[in-house]
Amino acid sequence: MAVRELELPAHPAGADATPAPRGAFAKLLHRLTYPFRRGVRPAQQPPTGFYTDTTVCIGCKACEVACKQWNQLPADGFTFTGNSYDNTGALTGDTWRHVKFIEQFTTPEPVATTPQRFPLEVVTAPVSQPPFDFGRWLMMSDVCKHCAAAPCQQACPTGSIVYTEFANVYIQPDICNGCAYCVAACPFGVITRSHFDGHSHKCTLCYDRQRDGLVPACAKACPTASIQFGPVSELREQAQHRVEQLKAKGVPAYLYGAEATETYTELHSFYLLTDRPEVYGLPADPVNPWLHMRGDYLRSALAGLVGLVALLLAFLLGG
Repeated sequence: MAVRELELPAHPAGADATPAPRGAFAKLLHRLTYPFRRGVRPAQQPPTGFYTDTTVCIGCKACEVACKQWNQLPADGFTFTGNSYDNTGALTGDTWRHVKFIEQFTTPEPVATTPQRFPLEVVTAPVSQPPFDFGRWLMMSDVCKHCAAAPCQQACPTGSIVYTEFANVYIQPDICNGCAYCVAACPFGVITRSHFDGHSHKCTLCYDRQRDGLVPACAKACPTASIQFGPVSELREQAQHRVEQLKAKGVPAYLYGAEATETYTELHSFYLLTDRPEVYGLPADPVNPWLHMRGDYLRSALAGLVGLVALLLAFLLGG
């Protein structure tokens, strides 16, 4: 992959693009017919995604910076949120990577309000100390889950949300009308609308970099390899091996989203966690809203029918 990155600067600009038409008439014809032409569908590639190992995340936020730098997203500022060392707060239309800081420390004993007297005798016998309770920080770099069957893609009325040839969920902002149906459909709270243009935005899994054979910016910048990128099938095997290693050491590790459940499909961006999903701000049992659509349509139809019957009866009996 590094060799490919070194090759790109020498790659001639526009070498992969369609040659421009020559002549005034050819250019005019091209401008008139180009909006109605169908592009060539890219060849399907093996599904790619992220595997995030939260046990080695150090909270450096290098992934956040790399994501913003590559995608030229506006900064979030340095406002103190009061939530640990987190200044971004959550995933937004301008923040596509968010490192969560989950502090797990024991609550200190309250300070005594009345003065206490202590004896001045020298302690001759060793005093038994209570076992020290080690606190911990759980850190997780959160991102779009790139679901195998994404509710946001199913809810989009304009066809703005599509799947790329790498099986990643991609939003075309120029087609998005800002209806926010995708915002309501996502059970993970990933998608939001940007206050700059009113369109929905989220992680693209660096589609432009993947097209050139490069690793996404966040995974490239991660210093501890907490964010790993590659074919999903290979990442699952690698993650399962890591879980077995941690369990052998007594760490209660497990994979979140690596396999499909009864209510949701597998995620192409899955996580290795050591605590309950709710601790990390993830739903324990995500549900695809489309599973209930058939019942919703039936109930709506029955409610409309009952209302129509009631209206007819009121009209007939009222004379």
